[in-house]
Amino acid sequence: MTRGEATPDAPEVLLTRRGRLGLVTLNRPRALNALNHAMVRRLTAALEAWAGDPEVAMVAITGAGERGLCAGGDIRAIHRDATSGAVDAGAASAAFWRDEYRLNALIARFPKPYVALMDGIVMGGGVGVSAHGDVRVVTERSRVAMPETGIGFTPDVGGTWLLAHAPGELGTHLALTGGEMTAGDALHCGFADHHVPSSALPALLADLADLAETPAERAVAAHATPAAPGALPEARAWIDACYAADDVAEIVARLRDRPEEAALRAASVLETRSPTSLKVTLGAVRRVRRLGLSLERALEAEYHVSRALLASPDLAEGVRAQVVDKDRSPRWRPATLDEVTEADVARYLTTPVDTPGLGLTST
Repeated sequence: MTRGEATPDAPEVLLTRRGRLGLVTLNRPRALNALNHAMVRRLTAALEAWAGDPEVAMVAITGAGERGLCAGGDIRAIHRDATSGAVDAGAASAAFWRDEYRLNALIARFPKPYVALMDGIVMGGGVGVSAHGDVRVVTERSRVAMPETGIGFTPDVGGTWLLAHAPGELGTHLALTGGEMTAGDALHCGFADHHVPSSALPALLADLADLAETPAERAVAAHATPAAPGALPEARAWIDACYAADDVAEIVARLRDRPEEAALRAASVLETRSPTSLKVTLGAVRRVRRLGLSLERALEAEYHVSRALLASPDLAEGVRAQVVDKDRSPRWRPATLDEVTEADVARYLTTPVDTPGLGLTST
């Protein structure tokens, strides 16, 4: 990531040109570069302009500060919106997601090389602005995750599509637990392409600017090194065996029956998550894989689920417990997996015919 560019008066998204490289720097370091609606709009406008600008041959995205590319969306704003009591409560969040998911699709189909420097924390919305790019670079400091079930939500920003394409049941494990991936795990699970030491990122950016006429992969390859092995490949045996179940309660039971400490820890994590969120997340990821949905169609489905969960009690409660009051003691409703029926889950996963979508064209 870039250092020393953040100032109190600077825009929350810095747009600079280095030769024929268009450089995006997310610039909210105190908030771990969390995305708000204005940032999404500014990034979208920049990409739309650069897509047709012959003077821009390549785009790269990075984050200001020392801690990460982006920790996700601004969930405090979503909490305020959901609990405002206004007649149009939730409208601002729905509008944010609509533009954010369209941005994710724009990144995936961007006509020029899009290089994401996924240094440090890359979670939720941070995954959405990086892992759909052409060249995705992680470092030894990378911590990549879709932790939404911890706040009563579900993986979005195309996360269900990425997780559904991970090897075996690794994506199911990551989706339900919200577990973090190291660089090695992110490479193994298809969230990243190359490992570059964090100390080499400034030189990499300089080369991208100098070599914008050549393939981005070539510039990255000059700095790439092997990543330390992740833990997930060796855990495939118990992960695949446990998460192959089609029911969250059965997954937890299988985890409890395993001898591995990591499996028992995963069970303990799942027992703290929103029961509704867990069941909806399992259904959403399995649907993408079963139907072979394109990224665009997965984003459309996520948009409906996100709006439906906004109207449920668990999202506001999860954000309250984790980031507002920080008591880490959410009171989920319903409180148990048994209380969440198949009909309840279907209501989140079935899109009403009169529900407006994102207007994306499936490919």
